[in-house]
Amino acid sequence: MPGGAVLHATSDVNRVEAPVTLKAYFMCAFAAFGGIFFGYDSGYISGVMGMNYVITLLTGLDPNTTPSADFTLPSWKKSAITSVLSAGTFFGALIAGDLADFFGRRVTIIAGCVVFIVGDILQTASASLGLLVAGRLVAGFGVGFVSAIIILYMSEISPRKIRGALVSGYQFCVTLGLLLASCVDYGTENRNDSGSYRIPIGLQMAWALILGTGLFFLPESPRYYVKKDQVDKAAEALSRLRGQPRESDYIQQEIAEIVANNEYELQLIPQGNYFESWFNCFRGGLFNRSSNLRRTILGTSLQMMQQWTGINFIFYFGTTFFEELGTIKNPFLMGIITTLVNVCATPISFWAIEKIGRRPLLIWGALGMLICEFIVAIVGVTDGQNPAAVRAMISLICIYIACFAATWGPGAWVVIGEIFPLPIRSRGVALSTSSNWLWNCIITVITPYMVGTDKGNLGARVFFIWGSLCLCCFVYAYFLIPETKGLSLEQVDRMMEECSPRTSGKWVPHSTFAADMGFVEEKAAAHEAIEHKDV
Repeated sequence: MPGGAVLHATSDVNRVEAPVTLKAYFMCAFAAFGGIFFGYDSGYISGVMGMNYVITLLTGLDPNTTPSADFTLPSWKKSAITSVLSAGTFFGALIAGDLADFFGRRVTIIAGCVVFIVGDILQTASASLGLLVAGRLVAGFGVGFVSAIIILYMSEISPRKIRGALVSGYQFCVTLGLLLASCVDYGTENRNDSGSYRIPIGLQMAWALILGTGLFFLPESPRYYVKKDQVDKAAEALSRLRGQPRESDYIQQEIAEIVANNEYELQLIPQGNYFESWFNCFRGGLFNRSSNLRRTILGTSLQMMQQWTGINFIFYFGTTFFEELGTIKNPFLMGIITTLVNVCATPISFWAIEKIGRRPLLIWGALGMLICEFIVAIVGVTDGQNPAAVRAMISLICIYIACFAATWGPGAWVVIGEIFPLPIRSRGVALSTSSNWLWNCIITVITPYMVGTDKGNLGARVFFIWGSLCLCCFVYAYFLIPETKGLSLEQVDRMMEECSPRTSGKWVPHSTFAADMGFVEEKAAAHEAIEHKDV
């Protein structure tokens, strides 16, 4: 045993985790608060770019004398302001994978909060495009740290029976952040001074302070300690998380299973030096369903697919898109309505992701989104100037948002936190999250050119593109997404070794790693030796 620890291993697949207590639930749930400032930072920019004061300021005109209603931001400026955050988060997420292994999951998230606050101070102080873009780039690194590692941290500390619901809580907090951003934008849009944008930007520092401070009082991930060969610290952290005494059989048995799984994976994946440890993410054959390469491709492509749904088009460019429809009296109010739909639909996933499962949720969610998007595109092309048709389009957009919020929004984050073995988990989740931000960046760069009236001017026709991509998501989910509902992270490893994604829903645990690695026999031998000594 690592560190000379003697653990109470078990061969009972139902006793590899302690019962869930209320204290443990709230400790795990607090980490989801990280979604607040992720969502807020993603959401406020849409409204800010549509504010009269900001438009005149960033076009080099005098906000106090120029009738800003006659002007709009050029597409290249919209693209630069929006996409630079995603560029920062892409690199931040990659760096975070290393930091999470070197210093711990919790410390990396706290560091991300600090970096984010620095970036937010730069944005708040900005009075020009250059400093605003620089601040968003720095803040992006902080968001990258948090968005990558908060999912890893939550997946590693959450009980298996409610892990999907708790990680979905992160996505719910993202939607709350988006809603708060829309409300604050709505409240400051008519100010004719720098407070119109500095208030929405500066407020987000509060979310980073709350998360960073709260994490000082939460334990580190037990799986991080096991990876560092510090089993005693792992047992102590798990005891706090599960609300059980450190000596209880539940704690000892869960730690034994984590240790056994880690030793099994290390036999398959020797760690080596720094570069070899990164290369381990790409080992194994493409057609070996449990290989690290296959899992890395699954995680990165799943996050790519989430971005392909087109949801960020609504939340990044929704205000300006509704303005360009020409029949919406208050596009800022429409922004609040769409984010409110997002908030109200997300809690459905708390129940559905554990009751229905990850795989069906992603399949049916993609189907619902593609139907709505194709209808929006058809109505917009055939009768887009009719106010009644526009109202129908808005209704369908809201249904589409609800489909995303209840399925792909939380589902993609839940799955990437579950599919990687411990030796490569931090880097696998970091690569998957960086893929999310890479495609987020690509989409935010090209979308203004696709729909801007001074460029592609696609208007509602852009939904033909999003609908086609959601069709790809539907096919992808059916053939490649495994079902991980109700399994411990260690059991997910075994399931992916033994069955294909399409048969994964029928798989049930039949043994423990502790038993297979001889920990149970080791325990029995130790007890027998003690009995002989007593005799």
